[in-house]
Amino acid sequence: MFVMNEIHNLETKSNVYPLLLKCKSLGRIIKANRTPAWPTIPTRELPEKEVCDKLIDCYLETTESVYRILHLPSFKRDYEELWEPGAYPDIGFIVLVKLVLAMGSMSYDDEFSLRPLAIRWVYEAQTWAAEPEFKARLGIQFIQMQILLLLAREHVGVSGDSVWVSAGDLVRRAIQMGLHRDPRHLPKRSLFATEMHRRLWNTIIEMLLRSSLTSGGPPLISLEDFDTEPPGNFDDEQLATEGAVPKPENEYTSMSIAIALRRTISARLTVLRFLNDLTSCGTYERTLELDAELRSAYKSLCQTLTRFKSPPGQASNPPSLALRIVDFTMQRYISALHTPYLIPALRQTKYAVSRKLAIEAALKTWSAVYPSSAIMAPHRRGEDDAPTFLDADPLSRLACCGPGFFRIASLQASLLISAELDNQLREEQGLVPSPLRPDLVSVIREARDWCLRSIEVGETNVKGYLVSSVILAHVEGLMRGLPPQELPALFLKAAEDSVEKSLEILEEKAGQHHGQDGALDAGEDMDAVGMPPQNPDWDFLASDAMFAYNAGMVEPMTWMFSESVR
Repeated sequence: MFVMNEIHNLETKSNVYPLLLKCKSLGRIIKANRTPAWPTIPTRELPEKEVCDKLIDCYLETTESVYRILHLPSFKRDYEELWEPGAYPDIGFIVLVKLVLAMGSMSYDDEFSLRPLAIRWVYEAQTWAAEPEFKARLGIQFIQMQILLLLAREHVGVSGDSVWVSAGDLVRRAIQMGLHRDPRHLPKRSLFATEMHRRLWNTIIEMLLRSSLTSGGPPLISLEDFDTEPPGNFDDEQLATEGAVPKPENEYTSMSIAIALRRTISARLTVLRFLNDLTSCGTYERTLELDAELRSAYKSLCQTLTRFKSPPGQASNPPSLALRIVDFTMQRYISALHTPYLIPALRQTKYAVSRKLAIEAALKTWSAVYPSSAIMAPHRRGEDDAPTFLDADPLSRLACCGPGFFRIASLQASLLISAELDNQLREEQGLVPSPLRPDLVSVIREARDWCLRSIEVGETNVKGYLVSSVILAHVEGLMRGLPPQELPALFLKAAEDSVEKSLEILEEKAGQHHGQDGALDAGEDMDAVGMPPQNPDWDFLASDAMFAYNAGMVEPMTWMFSESVR
């Protein structure tokens, strides 16, 4: 896209470049306003109980429904004690509660109104975790806090160093504590301790795989590195009774989804090692073998989870939101496995299967986070069933409001769909235009609106909206049959409009904390046109993890639209 657009023309013939620099300066100011001082000493201050209760419910229906971290009866008991008169709780538990609140704030409302508080809570947790008290913290609560901190940093956007790096630290800390060894090899302990041991190790492995999938870094663990068995199919209340037996596999408990996902770990780990390890031999034949293994695991997973379904109103139903999160996760692996062959498929038909599977996975990913998408219309009973985007849908909020796993995968899915539609338009031959797939066209339009919505709820990076706007202009130009020489003008107009709209939103956001005269005063020297003096470069337009499938790619975005790859 940028090759065709001749990026130097933007610098000399339009105001896109200076406006982008202004957006970048405003983004820095907005993020600085949200960032508390370091270190941020943890306090015992909490929002009102009504708000906290809602935030905890939000956390429980999203993260905890899939990745088990807490023992809910004991957590809720200790949480209720916080509100008793004269209570002076342990600061470690307060930190853990605040991380739960930070995670819940992601899906609390459509505006992510608690973002500044969530960031502060994460900073407090980081400060507390940084204290040099190693031996005193080798316990369940500290590991729970470390897992929650990892997730909160990713979702809220307090990354610091790579979450993948921190996931490695978490795994090694857990190994130091012996969590990688099954409790049957250790001195006899209570059922509660045994099952929490297995649950936490299971969740830690999930976090390691997820960070490897997002970052492109190798998982750096194998199945031979641990022998901890999967958790038992216990409800949390059972763990308080010694001698309790796990429920049958076909009986749904709060652990059923985590246990079902555990059975796919071998296939998912093999895919990640194939994609991200330097020593893997990335042949297409091996790709198809791994696809068969992954799909077999996915099929078994679906059969397991659908087996629990029962008539509405019964408590044995798996939450539909949790099922969407699980399916989103599995589709991300399928997409990552086949995306490297998307462009070769344009030249060699033997890769056509990968092209088809990658796009199917992208469409399923998009429909999971955008339930009101036009591509889901055949599955809705009527217009009354179709909510507007972000309207009380927790997964939509997670994908739109935060920069983590769900947002990255959703944005990449929209880019893959854009590339596929672009390829179809370029391959079209005939005397009359061929009909285009309306589902692909609708996703591109929705992606642009989705990126704009992300800025409106607090995203400071405007590249997603800029890119999606230019992509849409490009595709619409091809659909209208415009000659190549007329396309750059469309690009330029789309780029200008998107940046101007972004700037308007960012100025309003910055103005919430600064007067108009001081909105750009970030302690930087400004030149005559109000821009920080710097050499013209487009580094801040270069793709980061949002757009990259492989950290080694030099230009991970241009491969989709560059003429040189055709």
